[in-house]
Amino acid sequence: MLIVKKFGGTSVADKDRIYNVAQRCIEDYREGHDVVVVLSAMGDTTDDLISLAKTINPEPKKRELDMLMTTGEQVSVALMAMAMDAMHVPAVSLNAFQVKMNSTSRYGNARFKSIDTKRIRHELDSRKIVIVTGFQGVNKYEDITTLGRGGSDTTAVALAAVLHADKCEIYTDVDGVYTADPRVVKDARKLDAITYDEMLELATLGAKVLHNRSVEMAKKYGVELVVRSSLNRSEGTIIKEKVKMEKMLITGVAADKNTARISVIGVEDKPGIAFRIFNTLAANNINVDIILQSVGREGTKDISFTVAEDELKRALEVLEEYKEALTIQDITYNAKVAKISVVGAGMMSNPGVAAKMFESLYNSRININMISTSEIRITVLIDEKDIEEAMNAVHEGFALALVE
Repeated sequence: MLIVKKFGGTSVADKDRIYNVAQRCIEDYREGHDVVVVLSAMGDTTDDLISLAKTINPEPKKRELDMLMTTGEQVSVALMAMAMDAMHVPAVSLNAFQVKMNSTSRYGNARFKSIDTKRIRHELDSRKIVIVTGFQGVNKYEDITTLGRGGSDTTAVALAAVLHADKCEIYTDVDGVYTADPRVVKDARKLDAITYDEMLELATLGAKVLHNRSVEMAKKYGVELVVRSSLNRSEGTIIKEKVKMEKMLITGVAADKNTARISVIGVEDKPGIAFRIFNTLAANNINVDIILQSVGREGTKDISFTVAEDELKRALEVLEEYKEALTIQDITYNAKVAKISVVGAGMMSNPGVAAKMFESLYNSRININMISTSEIRITVLIDEKDIEEAMNAVHEGFALALVE
């Protein structure tokens, strides 16, 4: 059996936790399995490296940031291989260049194009545990790239897919996927299982358990995932195509503070204007989420939309640059907003989910700024200061629906 195991930064934050992870991997190895381990940087290393970079240059080039940040994972895998060697188990650490994890050239948010498995297969055939740096790839210029925060999950799933692994286990500091962030909502309940589609929505909408692209890739290649804690032996949450959920109305509540609202005021009310605005943003790699367009008046209309807060500055620069061509009279923004969402396949066949969510927010006197829906999701934009109260109110409102 071939098992891919991914461990997050908190799981390898210090010497004791490194040895704990080594022991868990060695247990599978000694049972005769092939083991591939994917690691994130230790603890807060990535944040510390970014902070250090900005003391040198407040706006460092993304290529150089990638070069810097990927050193964190290289430290983790080397120390893990040393720990396993000290425990008399053969192991080898490999970075993205040594494996040849080929990626696109977008620094800071690259995507995998292909992975050469030859080196990994050779090391597995030599009965070694293979330890691979997460979060990174190599582009056509042979530069190191990163996959975005949380990208080690995607590394693990990609390796599981190309190696045709029998298991892909994602270890973190929580023991599974919960109906809400248990650090914010004390009554949040761990889910035994969740579908790819629901997990993808939750990950995209702010649940930090998994990188959203890892779920997207797992669904595409049929990689069944298990999310579990590295700190205990609980069973965790299985993520797969189908889940028995007839009695479940919604699966979870997610929140995302990394959100900003932009409004373009007084654009011409004629066909093609919205396309030109959003096409211009897309051409500059700026993703847009919730969109709200006002009713036209006197030949003009207003359009509001949300972007990730860390893309706000770039989005404003692009809109300002093309302001005249896009017929924009004024641009306003608000970075003190947040999204709260409910997700669940059960809402497709159950009316009243939106009303229940809005009632829960109303009872807590929380105002809704914008609304977006899909078949399995309802998202609203609210003031950032209200996010924790909103999460608890909505989770409590759906409390019965969250229990099978």
